[in-house]
Order: sequence, then C-alpha cells, then structure tokens
Amino acid sequence: MLIILYCLIFLLLIYGLYRCQRSGLTLGRQVLIALVVGVLYGAGLQALHGADSPIIKDTLAWVGVVGSGYVSLLQMIVMPLIMVSILGAIARLNDARALGRISLSVLAMLMITVAISAAIGIGIAHVFGLTAQGLADNAQAFARGQALVAKAGQLGDQSVPQMLVSFIPSNPFAALTGASPTAIISVVIFSAFLGGAALMLRRDEPEAGERLMAGIQLVQAWILRLVRIVIRLTPYGVMALMVHMVAVSHWQQILELVRFLVASYIGLALILVVHAVFLLLSGISPKRFFGRAWPVLSFAFTSRSSAASIPLSIETQTERMGIAPAIANFAATFGSTIGQNGCAGLYPAMLATMIAPTVGIDPMTPSFFFTLVGVVAVSSFGIAGVGGGATFAAIVVLSTMNLPLALAGVLIAIEPLIDMGRTAVNVNGAMTAGAVSSRWLGMTRKVEED
Repeated sequence: MLIILYCLIFLLLIYGLYRCQRSGLTLGRQVLIALVVGVLYGAGLQALHGADSPIIKDTLAWVGVVGSGYVSLLQMIVMPLIMVSILGAIARLNDARALGRISLSVLAMLMITVAISAAIGIGIAHVFGLTAQGLADNAQAFARGQALVAKAGQLGDQSVPQMLVSFIPSNPFAALTGASPTAIISVVIFSAFLGGAALMLRRDEPEAGERLMAGIQLVQAWILRLVRIVIRLTPYGVMALMVHMVAVSHWQQILELVRFLVASYIGLALILVVHAVFLLLSGISPKRFFGRAWPVLSFAFTSRSSAASIPLSIETQTERMGIAPAIANFAATFGSTIGQNGCAGLYPAMLATMIAPTVGIDPMTPSFFFTLVGVVAVSSFGIAGVGGGATFAAIVVLSTMNLPLALAGVLIAIEPLIDMGRTAVNVNGAMTAGAVSSRWLGMTRKVEED
C-alpha cells in the first residue's frame, strides 16, 4: 500500500510540473522547480525508510520509469541528431576550409581547458593535503580497487595511434548503434565525410546538389521536431532522477570522505571560473551564458551523462546562444568524449597526485606536474560520456603514469555524488568551447533577450 501511495504522490508532483509548464514558465525555471521538488521528495522517502529499504527500492523502480525512460529517450535521439545536424551544417558551408577552422578551434579549446583542469586538480589535491597514504591497509577499499585492475587491461594498453585509428568507423552503421565508447566520434567523422561529399556535389552538380540539400533540410527539420518533443519532458526526467539520487545516497559513507568531496567541488567551481574568463575574453557575458545553459547543466548534473546531454546542448547553443550550427554540433559531440574537464581532467589529476607519494614520488616536482598534465590531456580522447567515465579516465592515466590502481577503490563510495558535478562541468566546457569558437570565427548571430 505504501508503494502505491508514494507512486500516487509522485504522479501528483508530475501533474504539478505539468501545470507549471502550461503556465508559461521558462524551461530553466521549470527545471529548477523540478530539482528542488525531487530533492525534497527523495529526502522525505529516505528519512521515513532509509536508503536500503525494500519499500524505497520498489518505489524507485516505478519512479525510474520516468527518470531512466527520459534518459533513454535522449539516448535514442543522440545518434540521429548528430548525424543529420553535422551533415546539414557542413553541407551548408560555402567554403570547405571553414570545416577545418571549426574543428581545430573547438578541439583547441577543449584541450586547453582540460589541461588547465588537470593543473587545478593537482593544485587542489596539494592545497587540501589529500593523500592515499594508508589506504592500502583498508581491506575493503583495497578489494574495491582490485576490481579496477581488470579493466586496466582493456583501457590502458591501447597506444595513442591505436586509439586514433579506433575513431575511424570501419562500419558506420555499427557506430550508429553506439556499441563502442568512441562511437560518437566515429559518427561525427562519418557525418563530416558525408557533408564534405555534399559540398563537392553542390559545387560540381548544382542541380543534384540542391535536391540533396532539400532532402537533408527536410530530414533535419523532422529530427529537430522530435528533439523539441523530448526536451519538453526535461523537468519530469530531472525530478525523477533527483528523487532517485537523494533517496539512495549513503550519507555516512559520504561524510567519511567529505574532505575529498569538498575539494572536488571547489576544483569544479574553479574550472567554471576558468570558463567564465574565456567567455569574458571573447566578449561573451558569463551571466547570460550560464543563465541560458542552466537547463542543460541541470540535466547533466542529475543524469551523470555527457552523451545524453548532447541534444539539449545543441538546441541551447543554436537557439538560445546564437552559436553557428556546425560549431554547436562539433562542440557538443566532441565535448562528450574529448577533453572532459571534470571527468577526464580534474579527477584523474587529483587521484594521481594523491597516489604518487605512496610510491615515493613528489607530485609537485615540475617533471611529474607537466608529465601528468600532458598525459591527462592526451588520455581525455575517447573517454565515454556516461556515468563512470571518470573511473575509466583515471585507469588510463594511472596506468600510463605507472601508479597503483587498487588504491583508488576507496573513492568509489562517493563516486555518484562527485560525478554529478563533474558531468555538469564537462557539458559546460563543451558549450564554452562552442561559444568561444563561434565568436572567434565570427559566426555567432544575435538572439532575443530572455
């Protein structure tokens, strides 16, 4: 009976959000309301029954129909959206050389910000005095870490040339299924080649090229209409995801590692400051940027998935920020698997800095510092934009630096809570790369004020 009651209350909360949506509230305000309501409801459930209660588990199974269902809908449209958007954006370019400038500009921003993020991670770990000394004596933590070692063989043994080759899709239809961690990059490359072929067709056979462009534009409009339908469901998905996160959090485990948690969020905040500085230097108002990015960052925070945030990111960049479609698509898609500032920048650097003293290495020596920053930047290529991606990034970095993997196990207890902030910073870094690149290349259009 309690499960039925709690599900009915959740349905009433959904109806309340529906009424807010009908009243004309902006998407950002709808998401904020959903976020607060989700936290309060999830905290109430945990206070009544505890995080491990069967009642909580059964209730969240039904709540997950909305939360996980929304994430699945976004994942459903990611690959079609990437393909038609990049194909259409490139096909509309008047100069094929613009494609090279766009990709280089976006990648340069992602690489610069992930390197800075790594430096921030090293500094934060040093300032807070974070260390892994003694963690090997914690049998439970060590056992957790041993489970990571098995994954290292899959991730750490791949050379940089092999990794670059893996980006090229030998079977683009297999890449469209999202079967591999680098599938998104493979789809981007395939779509870019299709767009380049369309450019050549427009140049050599104008009549056929125009017919092709009409078909591309029709399919693109169709997919974008689907995207807008799914995006309207964002408040409901955010509320359900937040209920689940708060209801099952083990606060005692979190309190045991609170110093690392606090240090991580201070580091993430500093990365956002770095983003704001780049925006200011490019003549973009950080206040306006973050205000328009809020719905995307809220979803990234609750879903812990950079890849699932791609449709929201592209729509926000193009419609609310005036960023050129080609740049918005490259920034959102590349940023979900390359140069993730939080997961592939800050976290591995903090972890390596903590672990280095356990094997007699001073992490603040210039040689270790600059080597680590370089390894983090290169290793950020191809990290999966889903929950747990930071763990994979850490495995690659620690393996490359010849540091023990098992000592990282103790941090798994608070991974989900930290990962929420990291994912939001990843997505913000990608959107910042898009906004700055669009301004640098003079491709930003004016949009109406909110």
